[in-house]
Amino acid sequence: MTLQDELAAFYRKSGFGDVVGARPRTVQVYTGCLLVPMPNIETRRRYLKYHDLHHLVTGYSVGRIGEGEVSAWELGTGSLWVSPMLGAMNLVALSTGLVLKPGRMWRAFRSGRRSRNLYPASVRAAVDAGHWPSVDSLQYAIFEVRKSPFPRAIDALVFGLYSTMAMLIHFTIAIPAVIARVITDLTLGYSFFQAVKPAKRGDLY
Repeated sequence: MTLQDELAAFYRKSGFGDVVGARPRTVQVYTGCLLVPMPNIETRRRYLKYHDLHHLVTGYSVGRIGEGEVSAWELGTGSLWVSPMLGAMNLVALSTGLVLKPGRMWRAFRSGRRSRNLYPASVRAAVDAGHWPSVDSLQYAIFEVRKSPFPRAIDALVFGLYSTMAMLIHFTIAIPAVIARVITDLTLGYSFFQAVKPAKRGDLY
């Protein structure tokens, strides 16, 4: 299959539909373990295809842990320096991974330090022009293709800073969302315990 065929198959398998890059105006985003609706902003739409290709290249899932891993990996590759807004979105997803599997987030970040992402404009243009005919060829070109530019101790310090930022963003978004949810549910007649009880979901991995 071509790269586009593999991407389309990934979308169908993940339940995203057949249209590459198509998404609604709002998206449900995890911050920690809370699912919060957020605007599907232009930055997200612009980079979404390449983010999804990162899932295929790295093998990380589209579940909560997998999204955290691919975001940690992207931060390791330097996504924040391509687009601060893109980096902020990575930090939101990282907060979920840190709550669930912090060790896996660290390993994904370290993998990213040895990899390159698809976000620079010239690289996106090369992908769209068919420069890499398959996921295997793309993986060979960007995944763990270099040594980490910094010692492990520096990587740990940077990861610690990213993690702190991620959790600050989490609390900034999650606390008002929890309050709004509880007030809404109580208004609808649910008990307090029903309002605060987290919903069971099957998308952990």
